[in-house]
Amino acid sequence: MPWSVRWVGGRGAQSQKQCKKSSFAFYQAVRDLLPVWFLEDMRTMEVFHWEDGGKVSLYSPSEALLYALVHDHQPYARHLLTKFPQSALAVPSQSFSCCQASAPHLAMAVRYNRVRILFRILKAIQAFPPGDRAGHLDRRGCSRVEGGKTALHVACELVRPECLLLLLGHGAAPCLQDSAGNTPLDTLLQQLAHTPAANTRAKLLCLDCLFFFVPQDLQFSMKQQLLDNRPRWQELLGENRFQCLVGLAPPSLFVGAMRVLIRTISPEHFPEALDNLPLPHFLKPLDLKLES
Repeated sequence: MPWSVRWVGGRGAQSQKQCKKSSFAFYQAVRDLLPVWFLEDMRTMEVFHWEDGGKVSLYSPSEALLYALVHDHQPYARHLLTKFPQSALAVPSQSFSCCQASAPHLAMAVRYNRVRILFRILKAIQAFPPGDRAGHLDRRGCSRVEGGKTALHVACELVRPECLLLLLGHGAAPCLQDSAGNTPLDTLLQQLAHTPAANTRAKLLCLDCLFFFVPQDLQFSMKQQLLDNRPRWQELLGENRFQCLVGLAPPSLFVGAMRVLIRTISPEHFPEALDNLPLPHFLKPLDLKLES
């Protein structure tokens, strides 16, 4: 069986070899969606990973959650976030993350489109102190590898409307810039500009979600490009979106009303309270049916 690992103590090549063997066994076990109790027995008693400098370490809840995210092991992610909310979202060791400034779990959930696990992470951080909560929501990725992008940037770059709305509804800041000076709106507009056009409907859905949360006077680097190439952007966006984006017209009454309505929903009740908005179903932003 791939997870039958016998640990040999000591240091050096033999010790490192055993670490790699046990580490791969744990990876396989999570990948194969084995039961939570079995994975926790492995994590706390049987498996180790090798860190730079020759240090042998047990898997932390944070590192186990990264594996659960990669393989969409939802019961294991729920267990880790329920039993170890702080340590499950702590910064993992350098073997798992090149940037030790902050934890990568939110951005990874978006990157792998793990909507349900993302929802549980967002619910878990609602219990954190405000500063810690903002640190997770607005965490910038490594400038060398991730370009300083926040999870919102990643959601716009990969066109993940469900992830985008969940992040915005739980308080992620929509105006932060990445290392290149781009806001999430700039990132999304760059995706819309790609030719040939692909997945346009989902991109416009993301744009509409952003409209509900960004300030009306948002400054973004793509604005001049929109004005310089007006016919093309009017065709891509539609006249109403274009006029609103470049500041030639105020938001529509619908957008203005939705901004007010959505902001009445506290993060603790998002997105469940979307169902209670006084709107017909087809006007609601997204149909997010997630377990609480």
